[in-house]
Amino acid sequence: MTNIGIILGSTRPGRVGHQVAEWVAKHGSQHDGIDVEVVDIKDYDLPLFDEPQSPLLGSYTHPHTWSWSKKIAEFDGYVFVTPEYNRSIPSALKNAIDYLYGEWNNKAAGFVSYGSSVGGARAVEHLRLITAGLQLAGVRTQVSLSLSTDFAAFTTFTPGDRHNTTLRQLFTEVTVWAEALAPLRRP
Repeated sequence: MTNIGIILGSTRPGRVGHQVAEWVAKHGSQHDGIDVEVVDIKDYDLPLFDEPQSPLLGSYTHPHTWSWSKKIAEFDGYVFVTPEYNRSIPSALKNAIDYLYGEWNNKAAGFVSYGSSVGGARAVEHLRLITAGLQLAGVRTQVSLSLSTDFAAFTTFTPGDRHNTTLRQLFTEVTVWAEALAPLRRP
């Protein structure tokens, strides 16, 4: 069984990302051969990066880092759910990603974004660069959701049916890549 973490990248009060993450997880759980779990970075209460050494070393000193490390290490791949803030990802997501290094390596990454003008596409472009630096293999297919057409009154998630096919393809690609990279993750 391939384990996929659905990383919810917004911690903002009033956020709509949890609705998107649950939708992603629901579709992922219907995909053969994978287990999915929503991982809300808000639950880890990570302060601005406060480890004295580089994550490359894996020598963590704080309980919050060890907790985050343990959770992220459980997965073979990820689907990042991110809003677009000022043409990029939320700072809380970048901070959470930057806490770790080895835990991310040689795994697959898919991207689901939402935003007001281009469905969060610019946030994904930044996230692709960040994840590539962590040796995550980003898949081609991505889901981009519009706050004006996929959310009623910008707050209630009402995705169009066209996104279901794209999300199914995204999970197929993440699963295939996660399985292909598995030999590189074995000690």
